[in-house]
Amino acid sequence: MQQRGNEMNHIEMLFRFVGGLGMFLYGMNVMADGLQKSAGNRMKNLLESLTRNRLMGILVGAGVTALIQSSSAATVLVVGFVNAGLMTLYQAAGVIMGANVGTTITAWMVSMNEWGFLKPEFFAPLLIGIGAFCLLFVKKEKAKEISQILIGFGVLFVGLSFMSGAVEPYRDAPIFMEIFRVLGRNPILGILAGLVVTALIQSSSASVGILQTLAASGLVNWSSAVFIMLGQNIGTCVTALLSSVGAHRNAKRTAVIHLLFNAIGAAVFGICMIILFAINRSWAAAEVNSVGISVFHTAFNVLNTILLYPFAGWMVKISGKIVKEGQEPEEEDDIYEIPSLDSKILETPTFAVEGAEQEVLRMGKLAVLHVETALDAVYTGNQKRVDKAFKIEETMNEYEKRMAEYLTEISKGSLTDHQRLVVNDLFYTVSDIERIGDHCDNIAELAQKLIEDDLKFSAEALEGFHRIAGLTIDSVKAAVLARETEKMAYVQQVIQIEDEIDDLEEDLRTQHIDRLAHNECSAVQGVLYLDILSNIERISDHANNIVSYVADEKEE
Repeated sequence: MQQRGNEMNHIEMLFRFVGGLGMFLYGMNVMADGLQKSAGNRMKNLLESLTRNRLMGILVGAGVTALIQSSSAATVLVVGFVNAGLMTLYQAAGVIMGANVGTTITAWMVSMNEWGFLKPEFFAPLLIGIGAFCLLFVKKEKAKEISQILIGFGVLFVGLSFMSGAVEPYRDAPIFMEIFRVLGRNPILGILAGLVVTALIQSSSASVGILQTLAASGLVNWSSAVFIMLGQNIGTCVTALLSSVGAHRNAKRTAVIHLLFNAIGAAVFGICMIILFAINRSWAAAEVNSVGISVFHTAFNVLNTILLYPFAGWMVKISGKIVKEGQEPEEEDDIYEIPSLDSKILETPTFAVEGAEQEVLRMGKLAVLHVETALDAVYTGNQKRVDKAFKIEETMNEYEKRMAEYLTEISKGSLTDHQRLVVNDLFYTVSDIERIGDHCDNIAELAQKLIEDDLKFSAEALEGFHRIAGLTIDSVKAAVLARETEKMAYVQQVIQIEDEIDDLEEDLRTQHIDRLAHNECSAVQGVLYLDILSNIERISDHANNIVSYVADEKEE
């Protein structure tokens, strides 16, 4: 009977530990989500600062990781941005280094339960209570974001308390002592243990938190903790490596740079610690607490960054050797590249929205090329220009499909009101850009009809066409720039050009009908010319729609 009671106690402790781990992970996620919402456009500004230098990239990487509470997630974002062409490999190297520093914040948060006056069981319920009341009764969005942070923070610490309570009865259990003694004596096993656990959880912050919980109960010695932490730093690379599968070459290189950085650091510090523990065996066998783990975790990541910072360029080159060039696409084929949007970025809505904006801009610039190509096909009567326009249209149709799916997934996430407005406007913008493509495709078909029937417009008709074509190209370019810069000057420019095109289109239509009446051109030529003018006028309308969304966002 007593044995059965002991078994039930063990099962209860297991349930408490698993439940505590679940609350810990959920609390981290909720808190990070609230922090991201609260940060808002500041996250976007952090990204823009990456263009300055690698040192700034380190600072940004540290800041972003501190906000999203996971170096794995931060590195996956970097892989996604490199894949989308938003970041260079050299910039990525700096962000990766900074991400490792930023992830130490979580370890310090976890170790707060050993600061005496900051016991989690003391203030965590209060934080959850305050957060819940604010969430239910305060209507302001900013207050709700802060409430979310407080609730996540509180749930995180309640989870830690559950885990600590579940582990406490086993602090003197011989099996745990033996496990950590073996891991401490065998660095390879210690590193593998940390690597595997982190790879399974896919968060070094969470795995370090689990280690700290065990350490707080007196189960972990210094030597085992050090090597497990080194393994955790390598294990966090697995998420980025998985994210890079099927991505572009530079995205794979980014994941390799992350692996090189952490593996080299683990090897260097592992050797140093083996020597130090051999000299001071009593230190190796001594118990470590969660604060000690925070200290080593921070020291390792900061010193590793300082050590390898001068060799960032070297790591970029090594990644190029590992992920070889292969056959480069022809420059002409680059424009037909379909976006490869990483679903992992969806876990961080702020960056997902930013990434979507950048892809919509790429689509907009492709639309500018489409307009130029189709109109040039009419003006020159060049079949190659017609064929190119048709090929661009195929790309734009696929682009529109991918972007619609991706924006739908983003809209399901936790967004601020402004982010939700931006996502909705991006939906409409993608639709308008795709419609611009459709009208360009119509113009290309009309150009092909001119070529096949060997028809040419009069000099007067071509002169009018050249004027309205130039205005149309300027209109679409300004619309894309308005979306990119959010400057009202471009919005006003598009509105002004749209009015000019409407007036000019009406004048050209009247002039061409007069030519038809005087038999200066055939009926077929007349129909084709008027159809082209109609499509041009519709293109300017869609450009006007695009800037109207930008204006709405500025007014919001």
